[in-house]
Amino acid sequence: MSYKLKKVLAVLIIIITAFAWYLTAFGLGDAVEPTKDKIKLGLDIKGGVYVVMEAQTDLEGEELRELMEQTQAVIEERVNQMGLAEPIVTIEGEKRIRIELPGAENADEAIEQIGRTAQLQFALADGTIVLDGSNVKDASTGTAQDGGYAVNLVFDSEGADLFANATTTAYQGGVTSMIEGVDSKAIMIILDGQIISAPRVNEPIAGGQCKITGQFTQEEATNLAALIRGGALPVELVEITSSVQTAKLGVDAMENSIIAGIIGLILVFILMIVGYRLLGLVANLALLLYVVILLNIMAAVGSVLTLPGIAGIILGIGMAVDANVVIFARIREEMSAGKSTKLAVHNGFKRAMKTVIDSQVTTLIAAVILYQIGTSTVKGFAWTLMIGIIVSLFTAVIVTRIFVEIIAESKKFSAKKFFGVKEDNTTTFTIKKDLHFVKHRKKFYAVTCIILVIGLGFGLIKGLNYGIDFTGGTMMQIDMGKQVSEKEVKQSLKEYDLDAEIVYSGENNEEVIIRTTVALDKDERAAVIATLQEDFGFEDEDVLAHELFGPSVGKELRNNAIKAILLSAICMLIYIRLRFSEWKFGGAALAGVLHDVLLVIAFYAIFQVQVNNPFIAGILTVVGYSINDTIVIFDRIRENIKYAKRGNTEELVDNSVTQTLGRSMMTSATTFIVMIPLVIMGGEAIREFTIPLMIGVLVGAASSITICSPLYYEFAHRKHGSKYLRDVEKKKKARKAKAEK
Repeated sequence: MSYKLKKVLAVLIIIITAFAWYLTAFGLGDAVEPTKDKIKLGLDIKGGVYVVMEAQTDLEGEELRELMEQTQAVIEERVNQMGLAEPIVTIEGEKRIRIELPGAENADEAIEQIGRTAQLQFALADGTIVLDGSNVKDASTGTAQDGGYAVNLVFDSEGADLFANATTTAYQGGVTSMIEGVDSKAIMIILDGQIISAPRVNEPIAGGQCKITGQFTQEEATNLAALIRGGALPVELVEITSSVQTAKLGVDAMENSIIAGIIGLILVFILMIVGYRLLGLVANLALLLYVVILLNIMAAVGSVLTLPGIAGIILGIGMAVDANVVIFARIREEMSAGKSTKLAVHNGFKRAMKTVIDSQVTTLIAAVILYQIGTSTVKGFAWTLMIGIIVSLFTAVIVTRIFVEIIAESKKFSAKKFFGVKEDNTTTFTIKKDLHFVKHRKKFYAVTCIILVIGLGFGLIKGLNYGIDFTGGTMMQIDMGKQVSEKEVKQSLKEYDLDAEIVYSGENNEEVIIRTTVALDKDERAAVIATLQEDFGFEDEDVLAHELFGPSVGKELRNNAIKAILLSAICMLIYIRLRFSEWKFGGAALAGVLHDVLLVIAFYAIFQVQVNNPFIAGILTVVGYSINDTIVIFDRIRENIKYAKRGNTEELVDNSVTQTLGRSMMTSATTFIVMIPLVIMGGEAIREFTIPLMIGVLVGAASSITICSPLYYEFAHRKHGSKYLRDVEKKKKARKAKAEK
């Protein structure tokens, strides 16, 4: 590509980036809606209800699948009748249905409407069932002869015949009433086992239409018609998980998270410019393009933005920097070796590509598995992380390259100082001292073992601090409008014997979060809230959120966490084996992953940080990030083995770690620094994701240097070591023997 064409493309990229940001923020009047308004917001931001219900059935295989699909269709029809915007009904696992109702205000009513089996039946006075709700074609609200409200029914062809036969039988008087108060000539209309109407048949009703009356209010008639239109559920459903959140909580958290993200982005910009000079400015432009592309892709594909998703975007910023840092480090090494700027840029990109792709693919593996196994909240995090990884590869490999090559060919800006290379060919963030990691490996092993033993001790004595996601239980968040003491809240809850944990949040600690390991159903939750309302005088709208997790959900989450970690480790091991052609690299990397997971768990045990659903996402991201860092070092070891002319295995590994240490420090710093504002400002939901990530970034970066690299040395130093190393050692011995002669 000619220099002139590159300059044209660079100008276009700058214009497109600026224009895209303008469209994202402001749109184009009535012609184009702002992208930020096109992105769908999750329930944790805009407020609403979600409920997961489990089918009570022993069916398996194809029969179960058909039953669940039928149930899903009925519920979709039912929630559509509620008039809510964009309801979502999905099948989770084998026997569960997840229903999300954005904007639903009355959670208990919505859950009751969804989960009612609505077994509508028509029966003779002796209890004989003559047809059911599946034969009802339509139901609508009408008026009765007395001026009240009624429900008009229209039957399908089969239902019309059955209803005509039933009314004929009743009219002819051939039925004996078995229920007190029901006329022998009546047709009973039964909903969920309750007689809602039992009108006397004055004549046979043909034609497939009838009217239900029963002194309905307008709301009762409307709700009944909606239930009947939705059809009868083919199976009983039991609520096992539910969550209700007002928009107030989510909007505040989103605004704080966005501000935190902007602050984090600015900090990264400053760090990149300080560390890489003009190259840092290029990286910042690529980051701006990365963010705007990511947001527009999410809007285009209809992605739902959740609070954890925002955390995923911000984490992606830190990881997007990594690709640029790897490339820049390579370019500066070439320049330090005396290469011209143009040649250094060419060689730097060429040598960095394998490392960039390998490191990002391994993180992508973790994100894909997280998306497949995680719950809806975790899926939002994984989805934004996956998109972010792909977009970061594009911006680093294509966009960054165009600008860096223009700079390299520029007479004015191709000087070393603009690349962060000093006159003596040393660079910023370069370690000048020879470091001996392999020599001190046993000390590193000992420190790790001590931490793990302490963590194990705390785990055995105190156990992990499992949240209600894992144990099952109930959470309620209430804005009391004033400060109330923990003693007062517990006294109010005394009659329910809940052993509740009380946490304060919000402005002036006026919001009370009540957590209990007792799984309260909707009626029990209503009773608890009513008692608190009576004692503290808050309004219905002050109940900001409440969640239910059934006991079976926690067990499933634990199983999924183990399954996800094992799957990720296996897939990464296979990938590393294919890319590096040696099991020793994969074995050392896998040991590092296990080390990181155990250390993070030890941290949770020692400091009693609550283990909940986001913990799974945090652990898997730690796995991906740790492997990312390890691969950068292993790629350098592999390269140094290939070109090594002198030195032993220990020196080779130490040199490789030292050469990549500046990059490791920079990428860890950028990823860590972008999450600090999130922890401070992002609120509890974001904090639950970022704390394990921050710990994981530190642990992952350290383990790549102090555990994985020394372990590779251990494996390679054995009798059946690396073929590369054996060849190198043979050449050294041959040269030594020749020199001695």
